[in-house]
Amino acid sequence: MTSRKTMAGLTNHLAGETAESAVAEAYARQGYREVTRRWRGAGGEIDLVMERAGETVFVEVKRARDHATAAARIGARQVARLLAAGGEYLGQLPQGLDTTCRFDAALVDGRGEISLIENAFA
Repeated sequence: MTSRKTMAGLTNHLAGETAESAVAEAYARQGYREVTRRWRGAGGEIDLVMERAGETVFVEVKRARDHATAAARIGARQVARLLAAGGEYLGQLPQGLDTTCRFDAALVDGRGEISLIENAFA
């Protein structure tokens, strides 16, 4: 028998994957190519890494009932981890930290509407 807590965790996990897929598709419609999803380094995890014309875009995906709540779920510690993971990721690329990049936030509401915020943590 599956517990409610386990089912809630599975539901949240699947909803997160669905949100990430929708966000990746939104970027693809703008000409971006998905490089990787849920990249994990010592600094933390990056939900999506996208690329277009030599620019690497790190995307933090947040899902909630509305965009304001989703945005509020991105705390200072999480931003610090994202920036650290991004630096680690860039260190693996041929141009290293000289690679053109940005850090975006993608907010997904309960209706599946997406708000992409470029340079969200600048």
